[in-house]
Amino acid sequence: MRKKIIFSALAMLTAVAAWSQTTIFHKGFLADVKYGAHIGYNIGGSAPLSMPASIRSLNKFPLTPNLNFGIRMHKPLKHDFGLMAGIRFENKGMSTDCTVKNYKMEMVKGGERLGGVFTGKVVTKCTQWMFTVPVQATYRYKNVVLKAGPYVSYLTGREFYGWAYDGYLRVDDPTGEKVMLGTSEDERGEYDFSADMRRWHVGVDVGVDWAFSKKFGAYADVTCGFHGIHRSGFKTIEQTLIPIYGSIGVTYAFD
Repeated sequence: MRKKIIFSALAMLTAVAAWSQTTIFHKGFLADVKYGAHIGYNIGGSAPLSMPASIRSLNKFPLTPNLNFGIRMHKPLKHDFGLMAGIRFENKGMSTDCTVKNYKMEMVKGGERLGGVFTGKVVTKCTQWMFTVPVQATYRYKNVVLKAGPYVSYLTGREFYGWAYDGYLRVDDPTGEKVMLGTSEDERGEYDFSADMRRWHVGVDVGVDWAFSKKFGAYADVTCGFHGIHRSGFKTIEQTLIPIYGSIGVTYAFD
């Protein structure tokens, strides 16, 4: 995965250089287009829209390397309205440690695959490196730009794995055989659903830009997916995990 991330970052930097070098040749419709770049950090996670009763508490939620950077163009239209589009490379990852009760899941323990309902603690690690293309309508008020519209993402790297520990699994159903899980690597149950993750994501991106100088500014965005991070046929986890993230960062205007 590290090689994929490095390759994707290099491709993004090449696109930035090529785009910035060709802007001087644009005429007609693109004559008044403004070009820029941004770098920021994504904060959030992939979770059910409403927290189920089976998830009792969130014990840990450490920060992950959710950097994002990209380029974009802003076309002014009439009456302070406009259109913004671009491309960014980003990670929408998360790391959680939750306490659950009667939580439906599958795992591997001692080389044996087990399924049922688990009561105890669950660690989840998720990584989603992706290229994202947003297309947004904008409205300008002085040095502030409001923006909203859809986005499409393609994942270049994806992982979803973790382990269940310090509890017990009831095999098949809540009255099934009881399998105890400890805290060491040999005693806990492992799971990996990376292969069941979607490659394509579609959602909505809403945000605001604030220009505090001619060249530099700041932005804040909120994105929400229209579907879960796993394929539609994936039923091992009972809830649909929707990617919901906020992003904050700085912007730079090329011209």
